[in-house]
Amino acid sequence: MLESLFGITTLVVLLAGVLVAVRLQQLTRGQQAALELLGQELEARHREMLGNLHEGLSRQSEAQHAALAQHGSLLTDTVNRSSERMRDAVNESFDRLRDGVGRELNATREAMARLQTAQTESLSTLRLALTTALSESRESTTQQLGQISEALQSKQDQLREDVLLKLGQMLAEQSKREMEMIQTMLTNSAQQLTQSVGELTKTADGRLAEISGKVTERLDEGFKKTNETFASVMARLATIDEAQKKIDGLTSNVVSLQELLGDKRSRGAFGEVQLEHLVSNVLPNQVYELQSVLPNGTRVDCLLKLPEPTGTVAVDAKFPLENYHRMFEPGGDRTVATRAFKADIKKHIDDISSKYIIPNVTADGAVMFVPAEAVFAEIHAYHPDLVELAMSKRVWIVSPTTLMAVLNTARAVIKDVETRKQVHIIKEALGRLGQEFGRFDERMKKLAMHIRQAHDDAQQVSITSEKISRRFNEIEQVRLEGETVVPSALPSAD
Repeated sequence: MLESLFGITTLVVLLAGVLVAVRLQQLTRGQQAALELLGQELEARHREMLGNLHEGLSRQSEAQHAALAQHGSLLTDTVNRSSERMRDAVNESFDRLRDGVGRELNATREAMARLQTAQTESLSTLRLALTTALSESRESTTQQLGQISEALQSKQDQLREDVLLKLGQMLAEQSKREMEMIQTMLTNSAQQLTQSVGELTKTADGRLAEISGKVTERLDEGFKKTNETFASVMARLATIDEAQKKIDGLTSNVVSLQELLGDKRSRGAFGEVQLEHLVSNVLPNQVYELQSVLPNGTRVDCLLKLPEPTGTVAVDAKFPLENYHRMFEPGGDRTVATRAFKADIKKHIDDISSKYIIPNVTADGAVMFVPAEAVFAEIHAYHPDLVELAMSKRVWIVSPTTLMAVLNTARAVIKDVETRKQVHIIKEALGRLGQEFGRFDERMKKLAMHIRQAHDDAQQVSITSEKISRRFNEIEQVRLEGETVVPSALPSAD
């Protein structure tokens, strides 16, 4: 504050000096202007006097010439003498006038010199008075600054105490409010987190229990059905074994198979019945269809509806056996019968390939069911070219035993598809559960961010409080140093 007042005083003194310099410059310019005006006025008067003199002389000369003209030549001498005297008088008057103008100019210059000297003396006097006034003003300003410094020091002490008191109260209230707000936020966040975790746990437990119940129920049903099917198959196989034993033991009392199945209709019916029993014992009803009609109008003995990419598979049970029986008749030509047997099988393979394989409707292959294991063994053992032909035509040759393996494989595929459907449901449930966990993680991150922000705000408030305390300590030190330094600095200001 003292430096500011001293700077203001110095500025006032400088302004006064500038004003005095400007005033002196204005006075100097005024003197020069007055001298120029006076010189111009004297030159104008001098010219005017010379003009008047020449004009009077001209008029007098004209008058004399007129008089001379009147008086004639007698007066010529007199006029000449008068003219000479007049010229001498005019020259003498002109010299006197010039001397007078010179004296007047000298007097004017002397007056201007005296005026300049007087102005210089007045400026010196003014400068001395201004210096004296500035010294007195500096002393009074120094005294006033001392008084103002003391007043400001007392007010500063009082203001500092008030500010410290109010600031302490404000910081205490603000810290209390912030702690209450942080405590409330933490309580609310903890409650929300507990509630969210509880709801999420409850939802997850419910979903998992529901999924587990469904999966267990489906698995139990599948196992139960599988066990029932397996038991039924085993029972039927046992029945078949017993029947086979009875047939082997009572060959003398039973009509031979050739007599029983003498015509094609009987053999076809036997193959269809055997195929129906095998398929119905292994596969569920919804995955196969007997005597189904294809889009091309062909009736197929059995149509298997397998999952993709296999698709719909046609099974034919009408197999030609006439030439096969001729191959084993005593006294028959085995070579001719064998050739006819192979021709029948080739024709049957071609018929199945052309009738039961329809693009974009059925699978890219069909099944040729051979109802006798002996015929199947004959084909694979002695006629591999027929097997290769069937493979090239995408026709699969099966016997009752191999068809059972094929059907068991199809059942496993169907079961795997059903299991995959259940896995898809479980995956969807786990996906929803993962979304819930994602929301939980996001909310937990937000809560952690709020807690971290509150902690950072508390640290910032603490840092601000330390800075304010340190600033007040610096102000206190400055005040103490000012009390010891200012009294010694006041004399130097004078």
